[in-house]
Amino acid sequence: MQAKLTLSIDKNVIERAKHYAQQHQQSVSSLVEAYLDRISAQANKDNELRSPITEHLTGMFAAQDNGQDYKELLADARLEKHL
Repeated sequence: MQAKLTLSIDKNVIERAKHYAQQHQQSVSSLVEAYLDRISAQANKDNELRSPITEHLTGMFAAQDNGQDYKELLADARLEKHL
């Protein structure tokens, strides 16, 4: 179902968008719709992949990550913990 949406956008951006849309044989509305669909789908995908356990683990080794394999980082962390 189609619905109307009013946006306030800088005139220069609108002109560039119209030019781009014309070159790609699309409407500005279809460009905006595709963009909003893509970013909202990505946001939903990101939310689906997150759970409490993955939230806790995400970035666990970020400060120490220098390209090492995660198993090496984990082994180093365990070694430090038990020394």
